[in-house]
Amino acid sequence: MPLVAGVDSSTQSCKVVIRDAETGALLRQGRAPHPDGTEVDPEAWWQALRSAADQAGGLADVAAISVAGQQHGMVCLDEDGRVVRPALLWNDTRSADAAADLIEEAGGGAAGSRFWAEATGSVPVASFTATKLRWLARHEPENADRVAAVCLPHDWLTWRLGGATDLAGLRTDRSDASGTGYWSPSTGQYRFDLLERAFGRRLQVPTVLGPADSAGELHAGTLATDSVPGGSAGGILLGPGTGDNAAAALGVGAGPGDVVISIGTSGTVFSVAEGPSADPTGTVAGFADATGRFLPLVATLNAARVLNAAASMLRVGLDELADLALSAPAGAGGLVMVPYLEGERTPNRPMASGAVHGLTLRTSTPAHLARAAVEGMLCALADGLEAVVAQGVEARRVILVGGGARSVAVRRIAPQVFGCPVVVPPPGEYVADGAARQAAWAARGGAAAPEWSPAGTEEYDAEPVPAIRERYAEARDRVIDR
Repeated sequence: MPLVAGVDSSTQSCKVVIRDAETGALLRQGRAPHPDGTEVDPEAWWQALRSAADQAGGLADVAAISVAGQQHGMVCLDEDGRVVRPALLWNDTRSADAAADLIEEAGGGAAGSRFWAEATGSVPVASFTATKLRWLARHEPENADRVAAVCLPHDWLTWRLGGATDLAGLRTDRSDASGTGYWSPSTGQYRFDLLERAFGRRLQVPTVLGPADSAGELHAGTLATDSVPGGSAGGILLGPGTGDNAAAALGVGAGPGDVVISIGTSGTVFSVAEGPSADPTGTVAGFADATGRFLPLVATLNAARVLNAAASMLRVGLDELADLALSAPAGAGGLVMVPYLEGERTPNRPMASGAVHGLTLRTSTPAHLARAAVEGMLCALADGLEAVVAQGVEARRVILVGGGARSVAVRRIAPQVFGCPVVVPPPGEYVADGAARQAAWAARGGAAAPEWSPAGTEEYDAEPVPAIRERYAEARDRVIDR
């Protein structure tokens, strides 16, 4: 049976899964940590990939491998392919002023934001590669002078897997290109004018591949030295790779009408859409996906940590928090928690703090507070869902993933808040799984992607309770910034 490998090179770690190309059955997996921080020497990613691949039993028997990576970021290379400086990651915020400047230079305010949304599908923020390039040009001119090419984390790893012999060999995909700030999802073309506006001159950028295109073959002497007898990796195809959110959508099998809500340290809400989006408010990022469609996305700062904070306040574990929440009535008797514990990105309230409203003698119980915490976290994510739907997306069901989805209270209350059925796949490495599915797609030579269905998926449905969101909206709008 043909096997494929999928890689998730995330902020925290590298995961490698080996799966059956036809059925998707998991056979082996490995994991290795990444360094902390918001800037990292890409060599650390490479060593982690080697270690994770070895833990997964090597790559000697795989037909194809594909890499999904943390989106955005900035990997700068000189004309000889050497890394110029440590890569700036998506969560490095030093380019926030550069983002504001790029909007101002395009007309400022609503006009500037509209210009960028129409040009690239998204309004610049500090995460995007374009803003980091502007920061580099202004603050490290000597390094900037050495830059010949710019790419993203997954692009660089795919390039290394292929032998890293020529800058012209850099490859990327639509999803990651759409998060740079200089590629248009609507036209499928680079906006070199915007790249030059950000950096001051044109750079070599990766060729954008289609969803099932091959980026070449695994090069002998890379990962092959420890994995393939004789150090020869001939015939192991490289998939195009993709961004982490697009890979997650592919990993859970999301299609049009599906909205994926990931409850991790932060929250993400994204949907597979048939057409591009352009939100001039900047709330929705108009990304592309890994199938040839589009992936409008909203990010929130507060997600699973809200549950952790509530459990800490009540001095209970997460399972007991869930039991308490389910013992209270829907709407928590009017008790509302606005979960802006670390400010918020959606809505853009970086200086806001959390708040509890509707506290009475009747609602002053652990159960009511637990219920309010779960509902508040879900309502904040529902704001993101509403923003995505406003871009013309149909939401027939929600696919709930991430650590927070393990809470039975979250799973049961979610349909009441989101207003549609909720599907919860079993816990898994869905970014790596999406990369593996993409590798299988490439190995098929461009035929349809294999249909992999996660075993053990649970479905939840309940009558919506509009009062939950109505009371939350009233409380949210009363929150003041610090």
